[in-house]
Order: sequence, then structure tokens, then C-alpha cells
Amino acid sequence: MADRYPILDNEAVRASLPQSAAPIVVVCEHASNVMPPEFSGLGLDEDARQSHVAWDPGALPVAQMLATALTAPLIAGAASRLLFDLNRPPEAPDAMPSRSEVFDIPGNQDLSDKARAERVRRFHDPFGAAMVKLLDSQMPQLMITMHSFTPTYNGQTREVEIGVLHDEDSRFADAMLACAADHTAHVVRRNDPYGPEHGVTHTLKKHALPRGIHNVMIEVRNDLIATADQQAAMAKMMTGWMRAAMTACDIPQEGGTQCPA
Repeated sequence: MADRYPILDNEAVRASLPQSAAPIVVVCEHASNVMPPEFSGLGLDEDARQSHVAWDPGALPVAQMLATALTAPLIAGAASRLLFDLNRPPEAPDAMPSRSEVFDIPGNQDLSDKARAERVRRFHDPFGAAMVKLLDSQMPQLMITMHSFTPTYNGQTREVEIGVLHDEDSRFADAMLACAADHTAHVVRRNDPYGPEHGVTHTLKKHALPRGIHNVMIEVRNDLIATADQQAAMAKMMTGWMRAAMTACDIPQEGGTQCPA
């Protein structure tokens, strides 16, 4: 790990790289709730820092197991989404939110232009550089981004259990939805609980669509991946489901592409 490229292993991003990768990239932008000490937890208490507003609980273990099963590189955010949401452009108001659901974020209120620019430099830019490095070296045919969401949001209970999200390129999402019933009994819906209108497809739009890469964003309700056993079961189910969709889309499933050193 210590010998890895700094561009793929720093305070903003962590990458796991198989020796010989299939033409797939797994992304987990909201993998961590870590905040460097100088941010003083953005003024939040421990409950808030552990909650879904600071990261996507359960998403990283599922992404890790899925990437391992598919022999795919995994690129993950290494800092809390509250410092900078890596699935948003710098100009988006919720890239550094002053309030998230029921939580005020004191450390994000009244940020100066200089402070915002420094967050972009420290977190947004390194993650983007790592994505470009990995995509340029591997030239994948599929990008999967893994997220989780809270069962209740602003007092509203969510019935959807797995969301299959896409932007204007729906090829892989269509393939997944077409065979969903063969792989899961969960409530699966298209672009729910979020969709492109909520700004959540930024990573797909910035990195997958311009390259013509098949892509999908997966949202799993976080009460379904709260334990290690649940996470392993979800990853196993997702692996079979993804493989079926890859077959439908004629995406190779064998390793062979060399990742960056």
C-alpha cells in the first residue's frame, strides 16, 4: 500500500487495484465520514458525524466485496461528504452544505470564497484526478457507483429498498431492471429515491457519459446493509445481478487490463 501512487491514495481518495482487472470500475464517493482534525468535526456532535448526512453507511463494504467479486478496481472517497460531496460539482450548493436534512452544519456556514476554493483543492480535485488516472489507464466498459440511503428522510418513510439510477444513458440500468426479479425480492425502482433532477448523477455525467461507458448508480437502503452479514449477502446478490446485466450488454467479465502501479 505504501508504494502506491500518491494520486490514488491520499486524504481525499483511496483506490484498491487488482493485479489484472476486468473492464469495470466500482466507485464509492461517500465511503467515509473522516474529517481531518483541523475541521473540528464541522461543529457536529458524534451522532451527526456517524449519521447518513456525513457518509453512506454500509456502502463501502458492499462496494469492496462487489469489486473483489468482479475483479474490478475500486475508487472511494476518503473524507466526509460534508467537507466536499464528491458526487457534486464545486458550484453546487450542496457540495458543501450548510444544512443537511435535519442537521445544521456549523462548519459549513458562511464559508468564504477562499475557504470553499481550498475545499475544492483538497478534496474535489484529487478525487477527480484519481478518476481520470484510473479511467485513462484501464479504459473500462462499465462504471458502477455504490451508495446507501436512509429509510426515513425528513419524516417520510421510503418504501423503495434498492434504487437503480441513471442519467441519459440508461443501457445498463435497463438491463438490470429487466432481470431484477430473477435476482432479488427487494423493492427495486428506477431513479428512486433520487434521480437526475436531484443532481446525484454527477459522477456518471462527468466521467462515464463522455467516454461512452456503460454506467449505473446503485442506492441501497442502509437498514438492509447495517451488519457484516447483510453487507455480504447484498454484495453476493448484486454480483450475480450485475453479471447478468453485463451479459445482456455484452460487457466482458474476465480480468486482463493492468491497473496503474
